[in-house]
Amino acid sequence: MRTLYTKEDFLEGMVLLIDKPLEWTSFQAVNSVKWAIRRKFQLKKIKVGHAGTLDPLATGLLLICTGKATKRISDLQAQPKEYTGTITLGATTPSYDLETPIDKTYPYTHISPEDLDRVAGQFTGEILQKPPVFSALKKDGKRMYEFARKGETIEVPSRLVQVMDFDITGIQEQQVSFRVRCSKGTYIRSLAHDFGLALGSGAHLSALKRTKIGEYHVNKAQSPESFKEMLLGKAPNS
Repeated sequence: MRTLYTKEDFLEGMVLLIDKPLEWTSFQAVNSVKWAIRRKFQLKKIKVGHAGTLDPLATGLLLICTGKATKRISDLQAQPKEYTGTITLGATTPSYDLETPIDKTYPYTHISPEDLDRVAGQFTGEILQKPPVFSALKKDGKRMYEFARKGETIEVPSRLVQVMDFDITGIQEQQVSFRVRCSKGTYIRSLAHDFGLALGSGAHLSALKRTKIGEYHVNKAQSPESFKEMLLGKAPNS
C-alpha cells in the first residue's frame, strides 16, 4: 500500500494514532515511527514525541506528534482518557500490576456484584490517589521505580485526580472487567489497588487498554509495524 503522506505533512505536523502493542514501551513506539519517517524521506532529523506514556504491560492508544504538532503535546496530554481492562481480586503485587510477582493473597468470595458497583461509585469524582512506587515519576532526581527495584522505601505523596466514570462491565470469578474515564495523571494501577482495599480484600491490575484520548479513539489507530509498512511497503528487517 502506498502512502499519500508527504515529507511536508510530517514536518508541518501530524497527530498519528498508534495502537501500542503489549510489552512495547512508549519510547520504542515513538522510535519506530520516527525511524520510518526519517527513512522514507531521507530526513536527518525530525521532532517526534508522544502525548501520554503507556506502561509496557498496557496496550492501546498512543498519540504520536510530528514536526510542529509537537507543540500540541501538552494540550493533548490534558485531555480526558478512557481505559478498559481487568482487575484481579484476592491478590496484590508491589507494582500494582503484573510487572512484579504476587506478594500477598486475600479472601474475595465475600464480594458480591453489588459490592463491586457500590465501591466503584466511591472512586468517582475528585479523589486523592498515591501513584505506584513502581512508576516513572521523579523523586530527588531519580525515577521512583529505581528506588523500588532496589527495595528502598520512599514516601509517595498523594495527589488529586478526577475519575468521571468507573463502570464494572463484567465479572468472572475473581476477574473484574471495567471501563474508566479519568483525568490526566490518574494511575489505573493505583485505582485497582485501592479498589481491592476498599472491598476488604486485595487486588491488582491484570490487563489495561487505553481506548480514548479526548475525541481520538483507538479504533482508528494502527500498530507501529502497520505504520511502517504503510509508509515503506514491506520493510526490510532492521
